[in-house]
Amino acid sequence: MTSVTGTRESIYLALDVHKNSITAGALEPGATSAVMTRIGPDDAAVRRLIGKFSDRKQLKVCYEAGPTGFALARALTKWGVDCEVIAPSRIPKQSGDRVKTDKRDAATLAVLHRAGMLTAIRVPTEGEEALRDLCRARQDAYDDLKRVRRRLLAFLLRHGQVYRTSSTWTREHQRWLNQVRVDEPAARAAFEHYLAVERLRETEVEAMTRELLGWVDREPFATSVHRLAAYRGVAYISALGITAEIGEWSRFHRATGFMSFTGLVPSEHSSGDRRHQGEITKAGNVYVRTHLIESAWQYRHHPVVGAELRRRHEHVGPDTIARSWKAQQRLCGRYRRMNARLVNPNIIITAIARELGGFLWAEMTS
Repeated sequence: MTSVTGTRESIYLALDVHKNSITAGALEPGATSAVMTRIGPDDAAVRRLIGKFSDRKQLKVCYEAGPTGFALARALTKWGVDCEVIAPSRIPKQSGDRVKTDKRDAATLAVLHRAGMLTAIRVPTEGEEALRDLCRARQDAYDDLKRVRRRLLAFLLRHGQVYRTSSTWTREHQRWLNQVRVDEPAARAAFEHYLAVERLRETEVEAMTRELLGWVDREPFATSVHRLAAYRGVAYISALGITAEIGEWSRFHRATGFMSFTGLVPSEHSSGDRRHQGEITKAGNVYVRTHLIESAWQYRHHPVVGAELRRRHEHVGPDTIARSWKAQQRLCGRYRRMNARLVNPNIIITAIARELGGFLWAEMTS
């Protein structure tokens, strides 16, 4: 379609995608309301919808990121259609709007897309998404293992069995578990079940860890993984997970942008001369945030390059090693200073994780 000035204008097509259906809203140039239609979720139905428009280059398609993933976006791109996947949390919403339907969602999305008020997310490549799936599967298995272990320890506590010698889940603790005796037959059966499930989950995590470590030296991930793993606390598993989740580091123009993506920045409610900062937003990528938090605990101790970190340094250049050492000195020192002021340990670790994210961003964009 051609406007009055003779320039071709875009048609904005918004899709509300579900498992069993897609509601589409097409906003023609100059129109104030979208034309709605409902189609099936399969590629053939989407192809027929796209075929109704004479010029695919005129189409601007968008849909919200969700459980259906990126298969639709990749298919539309392959067919020569401009498609953006929208961040749901960044869609403007009116506080008084309490009506939500598929048609309203699609129509609103089309209007906001034309107004340029939507934030698109990066669609990962199929290889990046595949590695991300493997990393997330391993994280899910590890979360299951932690839940099973908490249940086992809670059971033993109810029966007066508490391990006090050293940390739990060490070899000594495992030997102690093998020696635990429960008198009542039903309780003994419950204990044996808990213990068997814990051993099964541990075996699953070990198997998935070995599978994941096989990707450390595979391109296009190897360079990024080795550079991230040069930093204390960022083991290969964490480096793989962060690499799979981030993809292109250059999309963050500043370190603060990456910190916001992790959800580690404090929330803020300020007005006039009053400024109040609260808990972290937790609005970003939960997997990256988890890896950074776990890595930050390693900075409780004095700066040191241990044997494992020294082996990881063999795969990177001197500039990366220097930046890693600088980060370690700064973060370890910051932990000691905050700990001396009796700051809550969880707050300290959150601050360390946020700054560690800044160092990793600087490393990957240098």
